[in-house]
Amino acid sequence: MIERQILIPTASGRMNTFISHPERNAPYPIILFYMDAPGIREELRDMARRLASVGYYVMLPNVYYREGVEDLGTLNDTTRARMRELMATLTITKVMDDTDALLAFAADDAAASKTAIGAVGYCMSGQYAIAAAARYPDRVKAAASIYGVKLVTDEPDSPHLLARRAKGELYIACAETDPHAPQAMIDSLEKFLRADGVNAEIEIYPNTEHGFAFPGRAVYNRDAAERHWERLFALFGRGMA
Repeated sequence: MIERQILIPTASGRMNTFISHPERNAPYPIILFYMDAPGIREELRDMARRLASVGYYVMLPNVYYREGVEDLGTLNDTTRARMRELMATLTITKVMDDTDALLAFAADDAAASKTAIGAVGYCMSGQYAIAAAARYPDRVKAAASIYGVKLVTDEPDSPHLLARRAKGELYIACAETDPHAPQAMIDSLEKFLRADGVNAEIEIYPNTEHGFAFPGRAVYNRDAAERHWERLFALFGRGMA
């Protein structure tokens, strides 16, 4: 495997980005891996490596780069408060501008395919995976939101509205118990997606809580985490073959 830590120029500065892909038989389809709220850490890099190991060019950007923050470290009252502040600085528009920069960089990298793209986001970034599918409807062939939050809002760029523009397949995994993404939101999202004819699947993982796919979390559920990997590999395999 090849791993690189790259500073990618954006309209707002330079975004540190972890890139991983196999050594041989390039180019590889791009997967945009959007981080969750605690920031870039080895746990996420390991997940990026797992995706890359089956034949993808995985880009894991630090979307907190504007604030000069990468890893918040151990979550406690202080770091959680800082995390909420950082999350509030982000918008879909900003992250999509960053996505433009990521793809501009990949366009000049021989290891990255210039065709199919996949996207996955966890927690706060599930919305960004869906937004990427809407921003690049002809290139993003598959996108996944894993226990994503704010998927239905009153904003004009709410993910449930953006999803109408997506042409690729969307997969939305939800925890059974999740105060950050309650059942009412999931029901509303399903209703909108169905009414708009979006190619999307929503799956609720029984006996799980928000964060179940992260090995470093107390709520980690191995069976559910492995199921989510199975779903991701199948999703990207269908869309980006």
